[in-house]
Amino acid sequence: MTLLLTNEEVERALVPEEAITATETIYRELAEGKAINRPRSQTYFPLQSNEHPGFQYRMKTQEGAGADCGVWALRITSDMAGFSYTAGVKRRRILRAASGNKWCGLIILFDLEHIEPVAIMPDGVIQKVRVAALSVVGAKYLAPEKPKVLGLFGSGWQASAHIEFLCRQFPFEKVKVFSPNQEHCRDFCKQMSARLGRAIDPVDSPQACVEGSDFVQTATAAWDPVFDGHWVEKGMYVASIGGSDASNKRREIDDECIRRADVYAVHSKEVARLDQSPDVWEVAQKGIFPWDSIHEIQDLIVGRAQGRTSPDQITVFNNNTGAGTQFAALGSAILKRARTQGLGRELPTDWFLEEVSP
Repeated sequence: MTLLLTNEEVERALVPEEAITATETIYRELAEGKAINRPRSQTYFPLQSNEHPGFQYRMKTQEGAGADCGVWALRITSDMAGFSYTAGVKRRRILRAASGNKWCGLIILFDLEHIEPVAIMPDGVIQKVRVAALSVVGAKYLAPEKPKVLGLFGSGWQASAHIEFLCRQFPFEKVKVFSPNQEHCRDFCKQMSARLGRAIDPVDSPQACVEGSDFVQTATAAWDPVFDGHWVEKGMYVASIGGSDASNKRREIDDECIRRADVYAVHSKEVARLDQSPDVWEVAQKGIFPWDSIHEIQDLIVGRAQGRTSPDQITVFNNNTGAGTQFAALGSAILKRARTQGLGRELPTDWFLEEVSP
């Protein structure tokens, strides 16, 4: 049977520790040649939408698989994408163009031995969690051994997953949060304090978020750097999730932050090159940080590259873009837990099979 899950069921089946372990495992396999990833593809229909002038239909796909999880994941996102101006700056937007004012994104898991679909689920919750899980993996190899103060940028959807996952992994003595929307930031801190059972404090400026922190994590929807890299000091760990693509040159950390790094690691150099990303590819082209000295996360995991080796080092991890391998790892873990909990609706797998050769 093929299991059909909702976002709510995915969230119920999600165990942060399992997500982190599955993520680290599949990246180790990627380094060992036991997993595979296809870079993200984004294809735009050549004509503008009739109902949404200035916007185009976009199909985004990612794929990946690993030996341990035993599945091939295909992530499909059906979008209506375009641009609008915010405060005079051109920004990309994704419209709620589906029925009921909703978005459309799916993950299909295929069994590697029997080739058939074993699960279908939305991509929303996993999209949030897979970023946070990889951020934790990166921190395990690059952050101080016992970080004391977390400075988090962001008070939205991604920030909520990051603060929960990071606080589960690291027993911070202090956690502080900055967001330009101070009212929203205060509400976020109040909610996360109650959820995590610990004090989460809002701060009123980017500098206050960085200064005094030995672990700085950005988890925002910002298009431009959220703090001045000159504030970064010896011993700090800085992490970003500001991945860009060819039409969306967003970033969360500036050139100065990267220039100061003793160790700079990213999620994927291949995708950074394809996307000409400003905080990976372009900093190398400008001579700010040598391309050959930028490491990928899987190389840290298997010891082909060194992470933090000294308490005084400045280390930076750029969780720069998504990967199909992440959806395979987390999707498989969620599927196992969902079956144990009796979640979802079972569909006859035979509905998706055929007797003629495709």
